[in-house]
Order: sequence, then structure tokens, then C-alpha cells
Amino acid sequence: MNPDLSWVMDDVLEVRGARHAILVSADGLLMQRSREILRDDAERNAAAMSSIQSLCRSVAPFVGAGKGVWKQTLIEFDGGWIFLIAGGSGSYLAVSAALDVDMEAMSMRMQKTASAMKSGLSATPRLNSGADA
Repeated sequence: MNPDLSWVMDDVLEVRGARHAILVSADGLLMQRSREILRDDAERNAAAMSSIQSLCRSVAPFVGAGKGVWKQTLIEFDGGWIFLIAGGSGSYLAVSAALDVDMEAMSMRMQKTASAMKSGLSATPRLNSGADA
């Protein structure tokens, strides 16, 4: 049984300009979503966020020798921002926000929330997909 982590989503959405929040497992499964995002949209975005963090990790050495540990990804669009950070072992917290969001406040809120919930935001990797069952 998964614990109710809706408070995590509510907490990060307290920053002015925050729109949606999702908690994603490393293999792209939706673990939790904020109320305003439809489940189908949240699941599609969960898969995309997992791919984005994987791509970012693969290019992390580009920043220099010994400095290639991925921490956070920030993506800018015409209509807003996406923030993506490590949430716990095998999980990631993603938030979409308006263009006028206080980026520092958003980043700090996400880091604080993720830090406080390291164990609750962890996702154990799937060992068996059920294909051979």
C-alpha cells in the first residue's frame, strides 16, 4: 500500500505561480499527483520526466570531471517552467509553473520537501514486470 503523499503535492504548490506537481518513480510510473492535473496527463508527464532525468544524468559529466552528479533540471517554455529534482531513492518530484514564478522559492520549496521526505519519496525498482508469471 502506498502512503498518501498528497500533502507533498499541496506543499510545493503553495509557491505563487506553481501549477501542477507529480511524483514519479525512476521507471516512469506516476506515484502521486496534484489535484488539478488529470490522471492521464499526469501519467504521460511522469513517463516524460523519467526520461528527462535519465537524459540529464547521461550528460552530467559534461559539466567537468568529478562534477557530474545530477541535482535538478529546469526547463523553460513560452508559457512557463518545469522543475525536476530527485525526490528520494528512485523517485523524482516535478512541478510546472507560470513564467512569473519565483524560481528561487520554487526550487527551495522542492528541495526542502524532498529532503524532509527522503524515505517517503523513495520507490523500490520493479524486479519483475509480471511478463513471466
